[in-house]
Amino acid sequence: MIELPPVERFVSSSGARIYRIPCEAFPGFIVYAYLVLEAGPPTLIDTGSGYGHSNDHLLAGLTKVRSDFGERAAPADIDRIILTHGHIDHFGGLPRMLELSKADVGIHVLDRRVLVAYEERVIVATKALRVYLQRAGVDPEFQLKLMEYYGFSKKHVRSVRVDFTITDGQVLDGLRFIHTPGHCPGQVCIELGNILLSADHVLERTTPHQSPESITNYMGLGHYLESLDKVQRHDGFELALGGHEAPIPDVYKRIDQIRDSHGRKLDRVLEIIQAADEPITISDISRTMYTTVRGFNVLLALEEVGAHVEYLDQCGQLAVTNLDEVEREDNPALRYRVA
Repeated sequence: MIELPPVERFVSSSGARIYRIPCEAFPGFIVYAYLVLEAGPPTLIDTGSGYGHSNDHLLAGLTKVRSDFGERAAPADIDRIILTHGHIDHFGGLPRMLELSKADVGIHVLDRRVLVAYEERVIVATKALRVYLQRAGVDPEFQLKLMEYYGFSKKHVRSVRVDFTITDGQVLDGLRFIHTPGHCPGQVCIELGNILLSADHVLERTTPHQSPESITNYMGLGHYLESLDKVQRHDGFELALGGHEAPIPDVYKRIDQIRDSHGRKLDRVLEIIQAADEPITISDISRTMYTTVRGFNVLLALEEVGAHVEYLDQCGQLAVTNLDEVEREDNPALRYRVA
């Protein structure tokens, strides 16, 4: 079993006490849930993945909050669960928590359907991904392997209820929600005085994964960059706590670093296309740009490259060259050159 980081305690300028609870979402991959006290009823922000030992880690973390910090933090004490976004590593543990508590569940309206109609959402999203992989020029046999990777982590989750939805700018018992789509349609950051719960929108080390809006609305690099600007316009954050990785002491500096990283990726995509002897596909670009990735990470690389290609195309910097094929066939691979 993985050695987890310790449970940590933070106190915001608003007086809220925030407990950071680590869980192993998937093998070797840590996600954080947050117990927030003195901001309305006892509130759990995110629930881990529900996969493997994740539920055990979440419950052990709550026990640690009780034993080490003297708080009332049993699952039955939690009256409200808020999910920062509809990705499995953040909501997959919800069914177990609902077995142990009578908490009301809230999520942004754009991710509500992921929870209440999970089975439908998986089928629709799987079809959209299959269409995308065809358009990206992925070999048909390899498409099947990538779809297996995609479906693996989805099998242990089922639909659950949602009791209320949250909206951009809403204030709920001192928690102010900032809708930050891009990494996920319903992604929200949560402002608690001088502390920002930045979920997966801003992470300490990683540039959060991007996927094309052609797969799911309200995703895509354009939305993400706009959401970075949105957070940066909020003054007064002295600490950001993300859904993964370490706390961020200067979230504004980190946002600049993330924006610069995407600028370099955009330049690299243009460089690869310009250097090619003929117009190339997203799959071609991804193999050149990410030479060492394997397994599930190949799918993530294809989505990341696709998000950047899509953004360049939206900005008029790319052109599709095989228009006759696009017009003639159902869903051919798109081949790009620099406009």
